[in-house]
Amino acid sequence: MKYCQSCVLPDSRPNLVIGKDDTCNACKNQSTKPTINWEQRKSSFLKVIETAKSKSKQYDCIIPVSGGKDSTWQTHLCIEYGLTPLAITWATPARTQLGQDNLNNLISLGVDHIDYRINPKVEKRFMWEAFKIHGSTALPMHMAIFSIPLKLSYQMNIPLIVYGENSAFEYGSEDHATEGFEMDEAWLSRFGVTAGTGPGDWLDKGFSKKDLAGYQRPSGEDLKSKNIRAIFLGQYFNWDPSAVKDVAKSVGFQFNAGQTRTGYYDYADIDDDFISIHHWMKWYKFGFTRLYDNLSLEIRHGRISRDAAIETIRKTGDQCPMKDIEKCCEFMGVSTKDFFKEAEKFRNLKLWEKDGATWKIPDFIIDDWKW
Repeated sequence: MKYCQSCVLPDSRPNLVIGKDDTCNACKNQSTKPTINWEQRKSSFLKVIETAKSKSKQYDCIIPVSGGKDSTWQTHLCIEYGLTPLAITWATPARTQLGQDNLNNLISLGVDHIDYRINPKVEKRFMWEAFKIHGSTALPMHMAIFSIPLKLSYQMNIPLIVYGENSAFEYGSEDHATEGFEMDEAWLSRFGVTAGTGPGDWLDKGFSKKDLAGYQRPSGEDLKSKNIRAIFLGQYFNWDPSAVKDVAKSVGFQFNAGQTRTGYYDYADIDDDFISIHHWMKWYKFGFTRLYDNLSLEIRHGRISRDAAIETIRKTGDQCPMKDIEKCCEFMGVSTKDFFKEAEKFRNLKLWEKDGATWKIPDFIIDDWKW
């Protein structure tokens, strides 16, 4: 493993490239932000919403929301710019009370809202199959959160879908860092966290087309036929998780200060009990966790040094979310023993080596890590 010498991410992270200067593409993307003409980007956004308003017959846009800081910020911003949004939520089977409270607050900002729940009998089977094949219980979640808004925008003739951050830019991709980039089929295949699969790829795994109806999305051609655009606000406004949190907090977003769920931020990933499992499986697959992603963002924004970030990793450990794993296993109807048996299949043997009975990562970022 090779680590970026500006942040703490390793080159095992998908789509992250560390150059000859020992700096990753995500850090390089961040370094371009001060040179971006954000006023010009804002003007581009105004043109986008003017076009949407001119085409809309009811709602101007769809905002995919969870009730988290990002979706609260998205909703507030869209309302502030005069859009009439329809907020749409993929309803997690493990929504927290704090998540529900924040979702209620988001709706109270002044939007119509649809809570879209997938058949739990299908969802639990799909989650377990996805975990066995791809090591991700969150694959169905990602398929749903990108498909449901597209499906409803197409059916309801809503011309614009407004997402928050462009993760491809923030976490590493050189070819998806251009001005005005939009979410399309190529983005979904590479960055949609579904292992490049769509509903059709699961029909031979015991699911029928009707079982997976909630995950079906219109084709790119269908969306183009109605001139539906899907954009990231992070391409038009300077996205910073801390600044986004402050805006969301100013309009009623709540979190438990000092109580970190997974990663570094006490205000992120607080609406769903299962998302921590998705983040933790990075440990097996890539040799890092959500904590590294968050700390790297903090380094890029100048709020923490690399040395301090490494010390935080040392003190925090791998953050195994055992309670969430137990709850998820109960939902899927499997034992934790079977869960860890399947998880072990995704341990990346290019990174991990066994020292007696203990798995270790040679040349790890911390020399005296407690394995």
